[in-house]
Amino acid sequence: MQDLQQTLNQVVDYIKGIWIKKRFVIICSWLFCPLGFIYVATLPDQFESESVVFVDTRSVLQPLLKGLAIQSDPDQEIQMMAKTLLSRSNVEKIARESDLDITATTDREFEDLIDRLSDDIELGSTGRDNIYTITYQNKNPVMAQRIVQETLDLFVEGALGNNRKDTDTAGRFLDEQIADYEARLGEAEQRLADFKRQYNDILPMSGTFYNALQQRNQDLETTQLEIEQTLQQVQSMKSKLNSARAQDGFGVTSGDGPVFRTRYDERIKALEEKLDNLRLRFTEQHPDVIETQHLLSSLEDARKEEVASYRDDTTDDEPMPTSELEKELRLEISRLEGQIASLKVKESSLKQKIAELESKVDLVPQIEAESSALNRDYDITKRKYEELLSRRESADLSRRADVSAEELQFRIIEPPLMPNVPSGPNRILLYTIVLLLGFGSGIALAFLVSQLSPVLVRARQLQTVTDYPIWGTVSHLNITQIRRRNRLRITVFALSSGAIICMYGFLVSAEVLNINFIESVMR
Repeated sequence: MQDLQQTLNQVVDYIKGIWIKKRFVIICSWLFCPLGFIYVATLPDQFESESVVFVDTRSVLQPLLKGLAIQSDPDQEIQMMAKTLLSRSNVEKIARESDLDITATTDREFEDLIDRLSDDIELGSTGRDNIYTITYQNKNPVMAQRIVQETLDLFVEGALGNNRKDTDTAGRFLDEQIADYEARLGEAEQRLADFKRQYNDILPMSGTFYNALQQRNQDLETTQLEIEQTLQQVQSMKSKLNSARAQDGFGVTSGDGPVFRTRYDERIKALEEKLDNLRLRFTEQHPDVIETQHLLSSLEDARKEEVASYRDDTTDDEPMPTSELEKELRLEISRLEGQIASLKVKESSLKQKIAELESKVDLVPQIEAESSALNRDYDITKRKYEELLSRRESADLSRRADVSAEELQFRIIEPPLMPNVPSGPNRILLYTIVLLLGFGSGIALAFLVSQLSPVLVRARQLQTVTDYPIWGTVSHLNITQIRRRNRLRITVFALSSGAIICMYGFLVSAEVLNINFIESVMR
């Protein structure tokens, strides 16, 4: 509690010291406040124009074209456009389009104008909602509106133009790359064709050389196995043929040898029996007898021709077949023997090809390595070429989609209007700052002087400075004059401070009533 009392006493001593040096407050207040009030009052009015725009990035075509066309992120595009809107080139374009550049007569003034314009144009964003605010202040309301309008137009046209420009640039790039890869693909095809034409007698049609050699050996083994199997079948057929001859009961023996059994034998036998019956009933001149004899003669001639043909086909060492089974066996044996002959020709051809391949075994690896390199280059070039063609189709589809429906839809929520009431400067705040600065600087100076040349205002202060005891206090002999002088100083301080405060109140009232005395005086 005692410490708090000491602190309060010390604060009171500081205040009394400032009060004794209050003339410094008067000096500083009159030095800063009138000049500051005049400066703030002469500041030109600033008119602010504002525009609010909403960018709708939703598109009906986006889900439909997913996976078919090249799609960019419209949100990222509009964010990038917003970040680059106030670039130096764009600001120079805004200055020229709004005729603001005519106020600059030199290059240096133009550079300063661009720098100020970049700092004064404000582009705000709500972020997620894609709502952007463009704000600009100028002493000319028409110029403020024009700057905001030009900035808004550049923002809208730039976003749409950049999207189309990027699509066109991508299309030109793809066309250049496709032409380049098409030329490279043609060269690769020509090299590959020349190489195949040069080594067509060495390189296999498909696969590698060793695969071709292995396939030929496998084909040779398969052919040889088929020859052995066919020979076994021939031997089996000949055994069956011998057994059929031993068991055949259809042939009869005559002086000329075995009688060959044909398909006409049964019909001839039936006609002979029928002819015998007719002869028993009729004479030789009967029409039925004559017709039967004629038919029997025709069948016998047909049988003789068939027997003659089989005799021509058989050799002298082979007996003529006497049954259908024997005939079928001989036909099958003949077919198998022909198959064996063709297999042996195939075997000979395979052996010849294998010999040719084995003779080139030292030359082929190098040729195959070169062929693999050519094929690899050709495949890579062809794959890239096909990918580029696919990308170009996607780019064309994207370009047509951009033409039919824009991805970015700009909706002007608030168009830039010409302001009628100035938005700044905030003179009330500036007047208050000047007032506080004037009195605050005087109080600070008075406090500093009171600390540098202190004045004792209480008897106990002397006890803290010296070690002498205080026995009492004596008043001044001219106490009446001193009090009169102090009242005069207080009156001067009050009048001075009151005049400053009245000036402040007058200016604030004029600002509230929107009265500009400086313009009135100038007029």
